[in-house]
Amino acid sequence: MNIATRLRIDSVRATTEAGSGHPSTCCSAAEIVAALFFAEMRYDPRDPQNPDSDRFVLSKGHAAPILYSAWAEAGFLKRDDLVTLRRLDSDLEGHPTPRLPFVDVATGSLGQGLCAGVGIALNARRITSDYRTYVLLGDGETAEGSVWEAAAVAAHDRLDSICGITDVNALGQSGTTQWQHDLDALAVRWRAFGWHALVIDGHDLPGILDALEKARQTRGRPTMILARTLKGKGISFMEGKGGWHGKPIKKGEELERALGELQAQLLPDAGPAPRPQPPKSVKRPAPAPSRLAGTTYKLGDSVATREAYGAAIARLAAGDDRIVALDADVKNSTFSDKFEQAHPDRFYQSFIAEQVMIGAAMGLASRGAIPFPSTFAAFLTRAYDFIRMAAISRLNIKMAGSHAGVSIGEDGPSQMALEDLAMMRAQPNVTVLYPCDAVSTEKLIERMAYHPGPAYMRTSRPKTPVIYSDADTFEVGGMKVLRESASDAVTVIGAGVTVFEALTAHDELKKAGINIRVIDLYSVQPIDVDGLVRCARDTKGKVITVEDHYAAGGIGDAVASAVASSGFTVHRLAVREIPRSGTPTELLDVYGISARQIVAAVKGL
Repeated sequence: MNIATRLRIDSVRATTEAGSGHPSTCCSAAEIVAALFFAEMRYDPRDPQNPDSDRFVLSKGHAAPILYSAWAEAGFLKRDDLVTLRRLDSDLEGHPTPRLPFVDVATGSLGQGLCAGVGIALNARRITSDYRTYVLLGDGETAEGSVWEAAAVAAHDRLDSICGITDVNALGQSGTTQWQHDLDALAVRWRAFGWHALVIDGHDLPGILDALEKARQTRGRPTMILARTLKGKGISFMEGKGGWHGKPIKKGEELERALGELQAQLLPDAGPAPRPQPPKSVKRPAPAPSRLAGTTYKLGDSVATREAYGAAIARLAAGDDRIVALDADVKNSTFSDKFEQAHPDRFYQSFIAEQVMIGAAMGLASRGAIPFPSTFAAFLTRAYDFIRMAAISRLNIKMAGSHAGVSIGEDGPSQMALEDLAMMRAQPNVTVLYPCDAVSTEKLIERMAYHPGPAYMRTSRPKTPVIYSDADTFEVGGMKVLRESASDAVTVIGAGVTVFEALTAHDELKKAGINIRVIDLYSVQPIDVDGLVRCARDTKGKVITVEDHYAAGGIGDAVASAVASSGFTVHRLAVREIPRSGTPTELLDVYGISARQIVAAVKGL
């Protein structure tokens, strides 16, 4: 009981010193956190990243001060450091991020913790570890659809090593939560999703420990503990009252009163806090990168890059068991089914639930896996908040989006990703790759897998000719000059399907006595600034970009940003209106990005 009280005291002091934060939501979770960290979880406070330690995800990330307080109580942090909360020079940020070694994924965008927990639990299965995963949710965030995506996947995969605890304090930010203290209504929902649901008093330590024991003994399904709590517990003027969300206690009389009430709850002679029990560690071989032994394609073969993607991840995974694949019920279109056929134990099906697919990839990556989640590029927009949080977490997830642009043809605009490059480029640490043929796809998959941080590959639906050989090399941040002469009048930059439109335009213009330089910009972020500036200078500032993407945020903007400081401007060919159904050839021309349109633009310059 004293530990829970000390966690409240430390949380209050930290938020008051910061002048901001969420002490009330810390107070409601104090007994839950105390029970987990000092009676239930097996971990070594000196080694938070031990691969066999139980994992804790604070999905209600605004309760960060109580997480920091628990690690101070365990001895990893100094208690004096807690009052640096939210300072620029402190890693104790307002919501947890992996700047801290005991934080696996950044949280604070609600509804994401359970999705990440699914991936962390899948990783335990991958490495055959018996570590358990605990996720603390707020009752308000269970309104998020992503929570129920995670609930469905965890039940389907029979993840009995995951235990969720919902802090049901009945108060959200602006008012009461959806179900308030009707825990039976919540329990019905979790049971309907196939979970073992337990209802308890969240301030009764023996009851919490009993529920955690029952969760540990449950087989074949995950457990959700629904804990009835009071927001602001232990502080009379805050306990169970609205209007305190995100509001710290004021220094002076208000703080003295709160601390006085909490300190009066400390029991005498209770002894020191029990020390956490470290896990039994298993020795495993050090992981090593895999390499693809030569390409399987020949010059002139006609292969869609989406097909080459599936074959490449399957081949690469044969030499590295960290590589896993996730799907959202489109494996036969993204060709990730090739991975499933080769490595079924490392292939995870999320069904049509892109948020939990990316969230689970985040959890897997946080524990050392190299996950490749893939779906149609258009559907990744549904999971963009997860992608944003993966970027904040600096996680090693490798996303792939297929069926991009008007080149998919007759399916129409709902299926045509025309904003995905902009979406991914908006995150400053996401690598963005866009290969044009099967060989470059293969080689970039290998680079992508071992390049640090989040990455995205855009693949295409149409078959395209193989133009590269095994001797060609590809680097993150590079580009290829495919056509070049001393008399080039214009530099034309494409990527993916528009590379071939640019090559066709080159041949047509050459017949008319006009030479153009053609660039395959396969790395959109980072981008080869020096190479682009050199080409712009060689063609006296005449630069055209052509992309199967909307004008905002894609290849044109990337190139313009790269060459602007050298005084060059860019003429951009891009899709500039909502497209409609049609054949790929028709659509490329109608929306201004065909070889014919490139020829016209070059002549216009």
